[in-house]
Amino acid sequence: MNKVMKEMISTLLYLLGVLCLTWLVITFVGQRTEVDGSSMEPMLSNGDNLIVDKISYHFRDPQRYDIIVFPFKYQENTYYIKRIIGLPGETVQIDEQGNIYINGEILPENYGREIIRADTLGIAVNPVVLGEDEYFVMGDNRNNSTDSRTEIVGNIKRDDIIGRAWVRIWPLNKIGILKHQ
Repeated sequence: MNKVMKEMISTLLYLLGVLCLTWLVITFVGQRTEVDGSSMEPMLSNGDNLIVDKISYHFRDPQRYDIIVFPFKYQENTYYIKRIIGLPGETVQIDEQGNIYINGEILPENYGREIIRADTLGIAVNPVVLGEDEYFVMGDNRNNSTDSRTEIVGNIKRDDIIGRAWVRIWPLNKIGILKHQ
């Protein structure tokens, strides 16, 4: 009986250790998230499952073109996945032809799925000046994305960034590290 009790206690302590380690990893290192919608197509599709790297931004700042995850401020347990376009201190503007300007210079990028239509310029039709801790984000499916061009999303504060989309784990034919640049 004594041996059985020791085995039970040992197993319980092992399971408690596994649960604590799992909680630590999910809270501080990475977590799984699922893409809901088409705003990041063609890079990410509805139903894709990702691992979000929550630790690297403790050691470095987010970079232009990183795909980040942040909470939607008007709905609990809702997270957005978007690409960083503008960095702190920069000025972002989009002209009528759909060109993105950073500090008055055209942004060299090819992540957008299509040319930005004039009716989707949003607040970026005028210069958007980013604060010291603010980022301007956009979906890759530019004409079908609710992002920093809209007032309900706006500029994203550094403290609101949960992490960087790092690895796609599902579907199986698309598994791999996400290229950001």
